[in-house]
Amino acid sequence: MLKSLKISNFAIIDRLEIDFEKGFTTITGETGAGKSIMMGALSLILGGKADLKAIRNAERKSVIEATFGIEEYGLKPLFEANDIDYDDEECIMRREIAASGRSRAFINDTPVTLQAMRDITMRLVDIHSQHSNLLLSQSDYQLGILDSIVEDKSVPERYTAEYERYTRMCSRLNHLKAENRRRKEEEDYIRFQLDRLQELKLTEGEDVELEAEERKLSNVAEIKGALWESEELLSGEGRSVIADVSQMRQRMSRIAEVYADATEIAERMESMLIDLTDINRTIATMQSGLVDNPEELVRVQERLNAIYALETKHKVGSADELIALQRGFEAQLAEIDNSDEEIVALEREVAEQREIVEELASRMHEMRLKAAYTFCCELLREATPLGMKNLQFKIEFSTVPLCAAGTDAVQFLFSFNKQQALMPVASSASGGEISRLMLCVKSIIARSMKLPTIIFDEVDTGVSGDIANRMGELMRGIAKGIQVITITHLPQVAVKGDNHYKVYKQDSADATFTSIRHLSAEERVREIAGMLSGEAIDDAALANARSLLGER
Repeated sequence: MLKSLKISNFAIIDRLEIDFEKGFTTITGETGAGKSIMMGALSLILGGKADLKAIRNAERKSVIEATFGIEEYGLKPLFEANDIDYDDEECIMRREIAASGRSRAFINDTPVTLQAMRDITMRLVDIHSQHSNLLLSQSDYQLGILDSIVEDKSVPERYTAEYERYTRMCSRLNHLKAENRRRKEEEDYIRFQLDRLQELKLTEGEDVELEAEERKLSNVAEIKGALWESEELLSGEGRSVIADVSQMRQRMSRIAEVYADATEIAERMESMLIDLTDINRTIATMQSGLVDNPEELVRVQERLNAIYALETKHKVGSADELIALQRGFEAQLAEIDNSDEEIVALEREVAEQREIVEELASRMHEMRLKAAYTFCCELLREATPLGMKNLQFKIEFSTVPLCAAGTDAVQFLFSFNKQQALMPVASSASGGEISRLMLCVKSIIARSMKLPTIIFDEVDTGVSGDIANRMGELMRGIAKGIQVITITHLPQVAVKGDNHYKVYKQDSADATFTSIRHLSAEERVREIAGMLSGEAIDDAALANARSLLGER
């Protein structure tokens, strides 16, 4: 239940605090005093959209805070799912709106999304205003009424989860098909490019090796000349490097017997002679293996040109990048080849999921038929005492394509007079009749859903006299099971409350503010008398007010 409401810096409310009790609470006050502003502030706690124009002082935040008793309402899993601290007894909801447009929501001082706040508050309170009467003519709202009173609510909940899974699978399938179509359109191009790459049979680093081979083959004569000259210098006829080093080694060896320091030089000369001899053999081998081969040069150049042409075409810089590109094309073709199988498999899964959803939709249809019968009986029973003794009511079902609500569409048909054809409510009911119908609907829903709190915001507009009295009795009857808060202009309704609050304006030196106070027994008599007679409260009006309060 709603325990308290605090509002600051909102419209004409500077600061307001009100504590609520169990049972039936009525709120009265002059038109424009701020009653609907209070409900507008409370709607923000229910996740409503913030209006920056409602901020009274732009230098301060607007803050709306409501405390709810939440014991025995099974909300702990919802708190845990949103990582919110849970208290068995109560929770505090708060909205803060700054003039900059920033809006923040808190539950038990934990920052939350507006959706999380809506998910929790919809289990705690329902606000019904005059504007809500328009919902009664909407098919979706009518279907929602039936769903709210079905016996096994786990079926609609499961349907919602399975339908969402089904739509995700359909979306995935459609995406896969679109991707497959796009890929197939590119398949010929990809396959052509891949064939060109595969024809080359590239190996990693091949272009680097070919470039080195090309440089060698293009400069055979120069290379051979340099090798021949090197070999002549090392071991040619006449004087040569090897011969000179050998002679130097011999001289150092001879003097080593008399000059010990020459021994190291001789050994180093010996090592040098071994290296020079090995170098000479290597040069000889290189010369013998080096052949002027114009045909091989042409082959290498043609191979390189083919590689360069593909590198230019694909805007890459090496054979390794071409190989990576080739592997990418191969992977794309593999995906195309495999996508048909994936689509077939997913189509099978979608068909199986649709069967699950359709079976649940069929179960919901049967449950809605039973709920429709129950609802018709209860609505007629509730509405008859409210001056609608000739009311006839029927719910028509029609089948629609599978959607988030199942396969049902419904239409509520009413007749308020004898021998009048059943018609949609918008075509057959007056404003007062719609108000009374909605009060009955809310009464039935509240009992079924076991909401802790329901708030009626001037739903009795357009009625008077005995009908107003009976509407008050109906609200009072609802309040035996849940907390009911009613904003009303009718004294017949106001006297039915267990608690009575008055909303009024008061002036300061430079501004007008909305205030609220709990009325004492005598203040309540005067408030009811004023509602009966207007500004002039005489003894007759006071006596009438006491009589009404005594009869309640």
